[in-house]
Amino acid sequence: MEILSMVGLRLSLKQRYCLLLCVAVGAILAYRFTRNRPEVVRMKRAEGLRANSSQFTLEGKPFHILGGSIHYFRVPRAYWEDRLLKMKACGLNTLTTYVPWNMHEPERGVFNFEDQLDLEAYLRLAASLGLWVILRPGPYICAEWDLGGLPSWLLRDKNMKLRTTYPGFTDAVNSFFNHLIEKVVPHQYSKGGPIIAVQVENEYGSYAKDDEYMPFIKESLLSRGISELLLTSDNKEGLKLGGVKGALETINFQKFNPKDIKYLDEIQPHKPKMVMEYWSGWFDVWGDLHHVYPAEDMLPVVTEILKLNMSINLYMFHGGTNFGFMSGAFAVGMPAPKAMVTNYDYDAPLSEAGDYTTKYHLLRNVFSQYHAQPLTVLPPHQDRRAYQPVSIQQHLSLWVSLQFTDKAFKSERPVSMENLPVNNNNGQSYGYTLYETTITSEGTLNSKNNIRDRALVYVDKHFVGVLDYKTQELAVPYGKGKRTLSLLVENCGRVNYGKTLDEQRKGLVGDIELNKNPLRDFVIHSLDMKPGFVNRLEGTGHWISLRRQRPSFPGFFQAKLYVNSSPKDTFIKLPGWGKGVVFINGRNLGRYWSIGPQQTLYVPGPWLHRGNNQVTVFEEQETDGRIQFSSSPDYGMSVDVQ
Repeated sequence: MEILSMVGLRLSLKQRYCLLLCVAVGAILAYRFTRNRPEVVRMKRAEGLRANSSQFTLEGKPFHILGGSIHYFRVPRAYWEDRLLKMKACGLNTLTTYVPWNMHEPERGVFNFEDQLDLEAYLRLAASLGLWVILRPGPYICAEWDLGGLPSWLLRDKNMKLRTTYPGFTDAVNSFFNHLIEKVVPHQYSKGGPIIAVQVENEYGSYAKDDEYMPFIKESLLSRGISELLLTSDNKEGLKLGGVKGALETINFQKFNPKDIKYLDEIQPHKPKMVMEYWSGWFDVWGDLHHVYPAEDMLPVVTEILKLNMSINLYMFHGGTNFGFMSGAFAVGMPAPKAMVTNYDYDAPLSEAGDYTTKYHLLRNVFSQYHAQPLTVLPPHQDRRAYQPVSIQQHLSLWVSLQFTDKAFKSERPVSMENLPVNNNNGQSYGYTLYETTITSEGTLNSKNNIRDRALVYVDKHFVGVLDYKTQELAVPYGKGKRTLSLLVENCGRVNYGKTLDEQRKGLVGDIELNKNPLRDFVIHSLDMKPGFVNRLEGTGHWISLRRQRPSFPGFFQAKLYVNSSPKDTFIKLPGWGKGVVFINGRNLGRYWSIGPQQTLYVPGPWLHRGNNQVTVFEEQETDGRIQFSSSPDYGMSVDVQ
């Protein structure tokens, strides 16, 4: 500034203004484009987010956090900017996001921070749009995400104690944080970046199995260079056990209860109050109804929170999609877990496909009152198309597809998918596992409740029935000689919340019996349906035209979607199908299941291209041979959140 003052003696007011503007632009460009060059000096900041009184301060001035959650891993990268611009236009000033460990370290020691998982690009984008960031790096994130974001390979250790100071867990956390936090540190506020706060773990008060765990996670962040304000996040009950010294406690809820706010004030007097997760809607599970949280119920609560001068984060502001096999499962207060659906629309202010909702417009009116300047203009609506239906052209039996999987594994006893010697000895994380053995008699097949989560049962490739948590016995029909018993077991999603995380191994997790005799000598095929496998299938000459032969189930089915102009978002509808998975141009869109509530799958336009697009469907039991498209989603019959 001294140099500017000296130069200013010889420059006009207009010239000085232009020079200052150039300096500011230069600082922003330095942040956006030189993050990998530590020698570049960034714009210095004096004082970040502080919680030293009843109100947050930023640079020593009162600061009101108006936040919203958008998870980069649930939104196609091509749409990151659109969703963040819509967030800013709603009057929010802060983006919150989780970091999914299981995506960033799919195999032990193998890290992925590229393309859809380029966290640094997401942080730079937020900064360029003028949004602050609260980062929630876990290692556990809940999020209705498989195993709460923890990698399944942790469960190869039979003694594993997740979310504790058990050495097998802390060693893995340390390795992950060595890679993650190194990338995060340069994007902190003090370094010229957008991160104003970092959350220590997530809702630990609802787990609370180890008093030393939260201090360990806090120290893991601090020792690696995290210097911004630390937070914890819990519901009212969790506040009793979820905090850690040196981190501000925040609360999560949906329905307003003054007693909850009073309690937060009592345990943490003279500190700013924040609702870290104000639940704007709710999640759905297969076989249930679609949950909605009416705008007329939500708005008074948000208004009251703001009137009390509390900060708020809308969870979710935009939910997005659980692409692939990443959705979790819910088990609290239930005899058996219920799997989450593929969409994560959440009845949020911005829909799964990024559409404005009634909630959005009402919230925008409320948040606008907390800005001195008018809000930015609303970004344009994304066009969508209901493409013409396409017919299945060819099919491939599951049994034929096995030759394109990794080598089969032989085992005397059943082995859970996590313990299979596949994926460089990291086990199988997601998808299906096929267990086959030889039987010589008919009788009663009993799962002993060792199937996780659902098995299609075949004898000599003829369908016999389904075994799951409810149905644990099946009659095996009479037949002569040796026959092959096959169990195609699906991991429907690991529980993401509650105290059963250590018990989330999938596949066959123990013996199954025929006439009370444990079955032995299995041949096990891993069917995780990764992109490499799907691409190998598409390139094979084993596909059979539906005109030549009726399809056998389970199987893969192919069709071509021709797009003659710029691709647009759409939704796939499969009313004549049962249960399975859809791939578009090799990308896994997620699961469908006729039991609902969800009846459509979101297809992002950027994942399509002009010309022919390959649609591959894995279907378990039935098809009418047609794939339909819609310009709007169908989430099923709705029910208000209770």
